Amino acid sequence: MLRYADGVTDRANSVYARSAPANLDEAVERAEKFYADRGLPAVFMVTDSALDRELERRGYRTGRPVLAMTAALQAAPVSRDVRIADEPWDGWMRSWWAVDGRYDGKLAAARRILTGAPAWYAAVEEDGAALAVGRGVPQGETLGIYCLATLPAARRRGLAREVVRALVRRAVQEGLSSAYLVVTETNEGARRLYRSEGFEVAGGYHYRVGNSTTRRHLS
Repeated sequence: MLRYADGVTDRANSVYARSAPANLDEAVERAEKFYADRGLPAVFMVTDSALDRELERRGYRTGRPVLAMTAALQAAPVSRDVRIADEPWDGWMRSWWAVDGRYDGKLAAARRILTGAPAWYAAVEEDGAALAVGRGVPQGETLGIYCLATLPAARRRGLAREVVRALVRRAVQEGLSSAYLVVTETNEGARRLYRSEGFEVAGGYHYRVGNSTTRRHLS
């Protein structure tokens, strides 16, 4: 699957190999042309060792490893008011973009990515400002949790935990039974938070990037 979204985030602009192609060399070259035609390096989300070896042979560099964590859902107490809406409001977008916005002039493209599937948008607000935000995507009986971000001045107050719990509570109310999220392997603080909320590592992936251009990845 060749994904493209105006260059905003590696996930939305990378190759997702659902299975091994019959001709790996041809498939990689086709992907390289697809992204070159759009002015981007070819980026692969890698879980397969054969693909990883082929990309390494071609000189692709390795991005930071990403862990997938899963949990059975169980509602926990939420001690603060958490606003949840079916669309991202301007304050939610501003706060998320202040933390994770790494692409000049691409906020509109990011909004299109976020709203491409039904989702819940959660935030802890104070004085009209969204201090911590998150996004939950219901997928059958499973909830995908994305876009967790806390403004720097509001960190170490447990606000991200409140956002996670509010999304989980909503999912339980809707009859969902499990959840997943992804986190960079080096983000120990976030991993501790998620483990304390019942999430455990279930797998992982990394990116392979096809040129030397420095890029920051959104897992």
